[in-house]
Amino acid sequence: MNENKMPQFESVEELTNLFDNNDMSEYFDAMPEVHFDVDIQRRSFLVSVDKKLMKKLAELAKAQHTSTEQLVNSWLEEKTARAA
Repeated sequence: MNENKMPQFESVEELTNLFDNNDMSEYFDAMPEVHFDVDIQRRSFLVSVDKKLMKKLAELAKAQHTSTEQLVNSWLEEKTARAA
């Protein structure tokens, strides 16, 4: 392998194997420098829920084959849409 040039890969698996099993510092000079802006926005919020209520929510979500988070979000969307 030429230390100054990144090898070509036939598959994503070959590429990931290289990264998983080798020290990539030898390829740093071959990698182009990139710049980009990142707009980090908070998308999740934590809300305290009573223990008994949370247990009921989890049971209802399981019965509906969904996650508790999805169930609560859909109920809150319905409630806020009616209130608007």
